[in-house]
Amino acid sequence: MANDGANQPLLVGQSDHIHQSNQKAAPKRRYRRCKSAPLANFVPVEVDRTGLVPSSKSIFELHPSFKKVVMYLVVYLGVGAVCFYLVGRQISGNKTNGILDSVYFCIVTMTTVGYGDLVPNSVATKLLACAFVFSGMAVVGLILSEAADYLVEKQEILLVKALHIRQKVGPGEILKEIEAYRVKYKCLTVFGFLLVLILVGTIFLATVEKLDLIDAFYCVCCIITTLGYGDRSFSTEAGRIFAIFWILTSTLCLAQFFLYVAELNIESRQRALVKWVLTRRITSVDLEAADLDDDGVVGAAEFIIYKLKEMGKINEEDILLVMEEFDTLDVDQSGTLSASDITLAQSS
Repeated sequence: MANDGANQPLLVGQSDHIHQSNQKAAPKRRYRRCKSAPLANFVPVEVDRTGLVPSSKSIFELHPSFKKVVMYLVVYLGVGAVCFYLVGRQISGNKTNGILDSVYFCIVTMTTVGYGDLVPNSVATKLLACAFVFSGMAVVGLILSEAADYLVEKQEILLVKALHIRQKVGPGEILKEIEAYRVKYKCLTVFGFLLVLILVGTIFLATVEKLDLIDAFYCVCCIITTLGYGDRSFSTEAGRIFAIFWILTSTLCLAQFFLYVAELNIESRQRALVKWVLTRRITSVDLEAADLDDDGVVGAAEFIIYKLKEMGKINEEDILLVMEEFDTLDVDQSGTLSASDITLAQSS
């Protein structure tokens, strides 16, 4: 009993006193100080035990979603290689090694490069190629949505640290900057990868496939854009081994780059809209629209909701869904939520 009496002022009296003093002293700051739920699409950068330096975990410590994508890719290439190996005699063109040509043909098919150096020439192989091109594009879409984005996010911290290499930037500032300019840094990271892949591909074609430097660059551009004229392609065994990895990586990298460019454009337009909403003058019509309970005055919560709706962050349907959840949790219909409301709502 003594302990209960000692703890009660801390739980009730002091909390009420602090709440009242906060309302009187700085009522405008109470919404800034409230804790928000973590973003669903934000993966925090991990820090080491000291809490000072972001940890540098290996990129090969695979995320579960990345493992799933790798499994799908391996299954697709394995099944495709076996199928096209069995019907290898019904595929015409410039051949090297049976198994290698089968895997190479799968990669060329799924990335829609389509050189024409290996072509199905029977009904069975043509139908098989049709099935594998659609399933391959599905696998490519899965890789774009999961694996490529994950790999880029792993390198964002390195890019931000490189941009501020001469400045003493802590993990908090790095996290804040990554979150504010996430799409921009992703775009820059993928663009850097793309330049490296173009350079590596050009050098390889010029040295191993013995192409002229201009022809090598021309072939690289045709490949990564999946143009695939077919006048230049990988014809040697070493070239096709390289192509199995390089074609898949480069075509995905270019597709991801254009995806981030489009996302960056949308984000810049959204930022412009937010700036316009926050800087334009408030009129009596705005106050009337923001007054949700029609009591003639606009509270801070009503004003925040109205501004978020103007920015396009939320819409009327989102508000109705949240209010439905609030009404469900508000068991005593008091208009406020307490711990007892949550307990009763969850138990029922």
